[in-house]
Amino acid sequence: TQLKSSNLKLLGMLVTLIFGGNQGDRKTLIGEAITEMSSIGKIELCSSLYETAPWGFESSDSFYNQIVTYETNLLPEEVLDKCQATEQKLGRVRSGTQFCSRTMDIDILFCDSQIINTPRLTVPHPRLAQRNFVLAPLNEIMPAFIHPVIHKNIATLLAECTDTLKAEIIGKKYVTFPEDSE
Repeated sequence: TQLKSSNLKLLGMLVTLIFGGNQGDRKTLIGEAITEMSSIGKIELCSSLYETAPWGFESSDSFYNQIVTYETNLLPEEVLDKCQATEQKLGRVRSGTQFCSRTMDIDILFCDSQIINTPRLTVPHPRLAQRNFVLAPLNEIMPAFIHPVIHKNIATLLAECTDTLKAEIIGKKYVTFPEDSE
């Protein structure tokens, strides 16, 4: 079994992250965060950049959001550590309030099709199916992906979502892939 578990580690995992913020130079901050997080592994998929309305609180400052999947050999909680360190590096101050303005927020949406419930981490993200700003960019890059808890694909979840808050594309892929230049 030792050999089997080390082989699983070598195969890596696709981790899907959402980057968002509504303070500072939002586009630059998201680009910096995506680059900083690339230390966990290779970027596989990247949505367009979206401008979205604040969810769960009032603010005159809209959010920018982007979803990126990385192939990583890290464990999910190690990815969480890197997300939190990157948020802090880019000026995030945790206020204790769940829904508030911030320079950078990085959430783990999926780790392959794993279901994780620990005191520090819940994956899939528990509220993603209720949020247009998450489902719209997810649908752009992985519409057929089956949510491991709800057992519906992303396209269906988006079609069934009752959230009507704005989520519109304002820029194409912020990250340039090597194969894009061929």
